[in-house]
Amino acid sequence: MELQALPSRIGQVRRIVSAQLRYWHLDALIDRASLGVTELLSNVHRHAQPDKTCTVEIELLLDRLTVSVRDHDPRMPVLEDPRDIAPLATCGRGLAMVAAMSESWGVRPDGESGKVVWFTLPTPAPAVAAPPRRARRAVQEKPARRFAEVAHVTDALRPEHAPARSAVAG
Repeated sequence: MELQALPSRIGQVRRIVSAQLRYWHLDALIDRASLGVTELLSNVHRHAQPDKTCTVEIELLLDRLTVSVRDHDPRMPVLEDPRDIAPLATCGRGLAMVAAMSESWGVRPDGESGKVVWFTLPTPAPAVAAPPRRARRAVQEKPARRFAEVAHVTDALRPEHAPARSAVAG
């Protein structure tokens, strides 16, 4: 989805991502995916130039969910060293948080003027559902019927083993 990375839109994107993950039965990933997409959109809002337009994509492939945010600013984000951030600072920890809560993350250039920042989350193994239990009813056991023994009868006019013949002429 394409949007302006404004604070009022970030909550809306979180709700959309959550709804999609519920649809895919990946409820266990909602908190981490919401946190990650919030951080990436906040970075677009805070840093992206010349505009705040971006695209959010979520992709589910086999055992991995990938969330990516594409913007029009070619400057690459920098992962701050936590030791260089003041204890009471209100920014600078977002990418470190994304790195900590995801399986992997990265950034790549996108054409001449833009980049894509992404992270992946492993999907939980699908739970194997037990078959539904059915109420047991009393069943009367009946003896199995046996096929009657049929004596092998040969016809003197026909050979016992005849070759197979096709019904198709030719």
